Amino acid sequence: MNSPRFVSAWSSAAGWEDALHAVLADLPRLPQANLGFVYISDHFSFAIDPILTRLRQHSGVLEWVGATGVGVLGTHGAALDAPGISVMLGAFPLDSFRVFSGRRPVPRDFSPYTAVVHADPLTPDMSELVLDMSQKIRGGQLAGGLASARQQAWQIADEPLTGGLSGVVFDESIHTLTGVSQGCSPLPGNWRVTQAQETLIERINGRPAVEVFQEAAGPALGADLRRAVSTLMVGLSDDEEDRRMYTARRIVALDMRSGRLAINDSVAKGQNIVFLKRDESAAHDDLARMLGELQAACPHPPKGAIYVSCASRGGVMFEHDETEVTMIREVFGDIPLTGFFAAGEIAGDHLFGQTGTLTLFL
Repeated sequence: MNSPRFVSAWSSAAGWEDALHAVLADLPRLPQANLGFVYISDHFSFAIDPILTRLRQHSGVLEWVGATGVGVLGTHGAALDAPGISVMLGAFPLDSFRVFSGRRPVPRDFSPYTAVVHADPLTPDMSELVLDMSQKIRGGQLAGGLASARQQAWQIADEPLTGGLSGVVFDESIHTLTGVSQGCSPLPGNWRVTQAQETLIERINGRPAVEVFQEAAGPALGADLRRAVSTLMVGLSDDEEDRRMYTARRIVALDMRSGRLAINDSVAKGQNIVFLKRDESAAHDDLARMLGELQAACPHPPKGAIYVSCASRGGVMFEHDETEVTMIREVFGDIPLTGFFAAGEIAGDHLFGQTGTLTLFL
């Protein structure tokens, strides 16, 4: 067995036993399966232990990674803010991966190249933790997301966990590609923060931040700042050349008297920013762009996939909860796929928000 093979199934049945029964009934047999990915709606958080027990008994797979989400998705559907279970089994080359967590570190004699990770949304300084983890793997590429839930969010790394970061690392024999769709289109103009304090942007290019924001929004939106704040976002960037290399952040307040603008992240003097338009059309176009770029980069059809979508996407940004997986299927066909709606998305060495990240196993 030189490359991994996958099968998947999902269900949005209202009860956890009915959902699990449907998943197990639909899940094709996969000889030599040795790793499972499972995403469980937070409606079923109370049943994580029996769900894992039955998955092990049915599949024979002992090692599992995953998370809870406010919704889950599979090859043929998705359900946000609803019950559900999504599972994908992988048959990987022997000794090509290790499941890890804070309780179970990656062994020193294993050389990780890539990783699929899940994390606790309440852990402080998660961006720094993601960056630190990416520097511990030779390929530098993480993929995954923050567990989400209306109450307690859980990660799964052979057992239910809270806090920190967990998942599975792969050696260099496992080849993956990850694409990021932020659902936004940059407005004209490149800007630099010239005065800031924590989450407050005070001056941009030496001018009051609100004044620059109104200018970038254009005449119509600039005259209706309430609508502008709900429609536009700020993109924080470390790349002066590539306007798509940004992290989208929400605008949470404008202070007309002081001219300051507040976002939901820290910002520093000298930070490059772009203003972004986020609506259904931009989200659709950007996802189509990402899928096209991934398809062009694939040397052959992918074997399996994990899609992590922000909980603010789904039927909020798209026509239906399943619109994103339908678009993935239109490009890559009925490949085995699993995933969930997250509280934050991880790709490369960055923690994103408002995004969709697709990881393909080649």
